[in-house]
Amino acid sequence: MNRKRILIPQIFKQFKKRRLGAEDGTVLTDKSVTLEFEDMPNDTKTGLLFLVRLFPRKLFDDCLPPIVLKHQLYSIVKDKTTVDRQLNELKDLGVIRMFNLGFDTDVFGIVFSEDYKSKVLAATATKESSATVQRFLETVLTSCTDIGFNQEKMLKEFSFQDQEITQLVNAGVFTVRDVGSWWLSIPGAGRFVKYFVKGRKAVLNMIRKSKYKEVLQSDLELRKITCTVKLGIQYQVHDIIGAELVKWFASTPCHNAMVGRNGTRRGTSVPQERRKCIWISCICLLLCTP
Repeated sequence: MNRKRILIPQIFKQFKKRRLGAEDGTVLTDKSVTLEFEDMPNDTKTGLLFLVRLFPRKLFDDCLPPIVLKHQLYSIVKDKTTVDRQLNELKDLGVIRMFNLGFDTDVFGIVFSEDYKSKVLAATATKESSATVQRFLETVLTSCTDIGFNQEKMLKEFSFQDQEITQLVNAGVFTVRDVGSWWLSIPGAGRFVKYFVKGRKAVLNMIRKSKYKEVLQSDLELRKITCTVKLGIQYQVHDIIGAELVKWFASTPCHNAMVGRNGTRRGTSVPQERRKCIWISCICLLLCTP
């Protein structure tokens, strides 16, 4: 009996139970190094809360509200129509705000409304524009769910003057969209966008350099790459899967499923010591582009 205990592969001893979620970019999962996608939340709000816990608040000294990308939710809730519908419901209820982050017209950021208000007030508390910002939050955001505003609407409907609009731009609450129009924005989000774009490129390059341009997600998440992927590997993995920059598929305990150039899947035998590794994670990432 004692002999059998000794022969248990060492690989199973390293998977200690940990708390779900990460704030510092480290991998924190439940029961195994990689959280199985089958155990993911199946509704949009719960998915948002899960991704919020992956956002590295400490990286930004807790000055930014947790930002989730809309397409990241597609990696959790597979029905895009359901995600879009439930996001619109949450937006109409004032629970969330949506933002155009500026680096891609199809990429939208999502922030919980209360988090946004508290961080904006804190960021502008000592600035000359603080009174204007507070008025904007209390009057405009409580009655309008738009992600963009134009001059006519701000002047006539909300009674803001040109000077006050300039203060909102200087405070980072507005970014210029076009002449006489602005996007609603998050003060200090430029640093987030920089890290996000850099992290996406780094993760895709790692997959591209892997054999067959594919990699086990568990292996990817164990790599210590905080210098290039500052937002955390799990956060970036949900990005590239949701944006369909990679293909995701589960492998069997005895075979490592791979996809050929023509889209057909082939099975390759896996050495005994590797089978258990694949069985533990059962998740692979395969680069879409050649």
